[in-house]
Amino acid sequence: MLLHQVGVVAEASQLDMGELMKVAAALQKQASRDFAPIWGVKATVNAFQKLDDVPVGYWPVIVMDNIQMSGAGGVHLDRDGQPYALVQYDDAWSLTASHETLEMLADPFGNRLQASQSLKPGQGRVEYLVEVCDPCEAPGCAYSVNGVTVSDFYTPHFFDPVKSPGVRYSYTGAVLGPREVLPGGYISWHEPVSDSWWQLLYFNDKKTFRKLDMSGRHEGSLRSRVDALTRRPDSSTGRGRAAATLRDMAQRASSDGATAAKAEMWRKDIARLIRRYKLGRSR
Repeated sequence: MLLHQVGVVAEASQLDMGELMKVAAALQKQASRDFAPIWGVKATVNAFQKLDDVPVGYWPVIVMDNIQMSGAGGVHLDRDGQPYALVQYDDAWSLTASHETLEMLADPFGNRLQASQSLKPGQGRVEYLVEVCDPCEAPGCAYSVNGVTVSDFYTPHFFDPVKSPGVRYSYTGAVLGPREVLPGGYISWHEPVSDSWWQLLYFNDKKTFRKLDMSGRHEGSLRSRVDALTRRPDSSTGRGRAAATLRDMAQRASSDGATAAKAEMWRKDIARLIRRYKLGRSR
């Protein structure tokens, strides 16, 4: 199995290395403990202070102060056809970084399609774009790793023809059946008969079918083209105050005293070790 190497990079002025390393460690744990057994993808995730530090062969997840263009966030391909991701630095950046990292690992080049029955009445079998976090991307579906908020993701059973008892459709269990889109999420697909692209959006407590205009000349992957056309509730990520709430929950989880107690234990052990060493040297 090939090992994918992901680098989370701080190109945001407000993002310090301590926070960056903490999030990168959580993404590494999520990738190896949660994602790899389900999707069969092996990866490392490391933190880098700037793009100049990223070794050749790594796929960067670049956290920026301002991406400047609506729809520019997400996974893209560089001029050599290799994936990289852009993440807007805000209260929900760890959730976004998790989302983009997992989607990069599941489909590095953004063109993977999976056949299944259409969610739109009147359509038959269609080809869904494999974006493992989109249907359950809302903060209410997220979970915490090491006190860091990360994204839920669907499993390969998400495209099963029918619901089966005991089957896991997303990591957290929030998705209860095949092709289910949760509030705050969406899904995209290609309808082969009409050669058209469609989405089911579940925003503002309302489900809406939307046809995408994919005509004309386009560069980049299917994923980047679809993401650029996706209308979320606001110009950034559509997470808003819910993301801030999740951030506060994660901070409380990480400051429950356990980590501070372990840190203090290590400091005392190190101090005792140094004292014993000095005592031994003085004899």
